[in-house]
Amino acid sequence: MLEFKRIDLSDREWIEPVLQGCGYRGSEYVFSNNFIYRKIYHIDVALMNGFYLVRSNKEMSCPSYLYPAGCGDIKPVIEALMEDAFSQGVLFRVHGLTKESAAMMEALFPEKFAFEETRDNFDYIYQSERLITLAGKKVHSKRNFINRFKAENEGRWSYEAITPENLEECWEMDTAWRERSEDSGETLMEEGSAIRDCFNHFDALGLCGGLLRVDGKVIAFTMGRPINHEVFIVHIEKAFSDIAGAYPMINQQFIAHAAGDYQYINREDDVGDPGLRKAKLSYKPDILLEKYVATLK
Repeated sequence: MLEFKRIDLSDREWIEPVLQGCGYRGSEYVFSNNFIYRKIYHIDVALMNGFYLVRSNKEMSCPSYLYPAGCGDIKPVIEALMEDAFSQGVLFRVHGLTKESAAMMEALFPEKFAFEETRDNFDYIYQSERLITLAGKKVHSKRNFINRFKAENEGRWSYEAITPENLEECWEMDTAWRERSEDSGETLMEEGSAIRDCFNHFDALGLCGGLLRVDGKVIAFTMGRPINHEVFIVHIEKAFSDIAGAYPMINQQFIAHAAGDYQYINREDDVGDPGLRKAKLSYKPDILLEKYVATLK
C-alpha cells in the first residue's frame, strides 16, 4: 500500500530532485505550486520506485492522481495508484497528462482509459527571448504599452528585485489590488490563499520576484522560480490596471532581470477565465501545453 501524506515544506528536499530530473514542463510539476495549493486541493504526496506521486481531492469526494513524475518503469507505479483508488472505493482518474503521457498510458493499458481534453488547464509557454524583446508584429501592442508606460512615467519609475526589505510593500499592494477588484468569486479567494503562502514562505519555496515602483510606490509585482534547467514558471503577476502598460512592463522587466537564462517561461493556465485567456493568448505562446484527464473505463 502507498503511504500518502499531506505535503509540507520539508518535502521539498526529496521532491525537487525528482521533478528536475524528469524534465516535465507542466505547472503541476513544481514543488512550490503543489505546496501553495495544498489546502485548496488537499494535496497528499508519496514516493515509490523513485517516482513522485500526488493525490488531490478538491471536492473531498473524488480523488485524482497526477501523472507520476520520475524515470524508470512507470507501469507498476500506475498500478499502485489504481490500487489506492480501489481501496478508497473511488474511480481511478489521472490528471496533468500531456499528449505524450496520454499516449504512454494508452500503450501500457490498451483501451482501459477514456481520455478527455481539459482546455482550462493548458499551460501557456513562451520563449524567454520573445518576452524580453517583444519583437515582431504579433506583439507590437505590448511594445506600445511599454513605451507608453515609460513615456508617461519618465524619471518616476524603477524596477527592483523582491527582498525581505520590500516584501511587505508587495503584500500591501496585493491587498489594495484585491480591494479594487470587481471579482470576489471562488477563484480569487483560492488565488489569495496561494499568494499568502508565497509571501509567508518566500525563501523556503525558492521563489524570486520583482516589483515596479512609480513615485516610490509599488504598482506591480511578480513571483516565480525555475521548474528545471530550461523552464522558469511565473506563479503570480499583479499590477494596477489603471496604470497603462504596468502589466506588460512588469512581465518584460522581470523576465529580463531574473529569468533570461531560461529558454522557456511557463505562465501557467487560465483556469477558464475569459479575460485571462485573452491576455495570455495575446502574447502568442510558443507552446500551448495541452492537458488531458484519463479515467478508468
